[in-house]
Amino acid sequence: MVEDITAARKLATPPSEDMLCAWLDAAQPGERIEYHRGFLARDVDTAKPQRLPEWRRQSLMRLAARARWAAENGVVHLVQIRRGAGDFSYVAIARPRSPRIQSMITALMLPQAA
Repeated sequence: MVEDITAARKLATPPSEDMLCAWLDAAQPGERIEYHRGFLARDVDTAKPQRLPEWRRQSLMRLAARARWAAENGVVHLVQIRRGAGDFSYVAIARPRSPRIQSMITALMLPQAA
């Protein structure tokens, strides 16, 4: 589990959607995970030439959609930190859990446990 942005940037590979879901299940309020570093809108764009290989672009789209789902459902706050020109850290910060949120995350994790 990644607890701060500095540690997140040291990850050899960016988290997958499954890793983000596992983090959502275990994260305590205030914990953070950097789920992407770059320029998300450009990195998922299908314009030629693509910035990422197609398999990575598809994976990033799923990851970003899951982070957006978590934010829309009150699980995390999403923060974008500008590091430089065209370089951003996309960070999810865990929010306090209500019973409704915990049951949503549990339901999300069930298919992965099977």
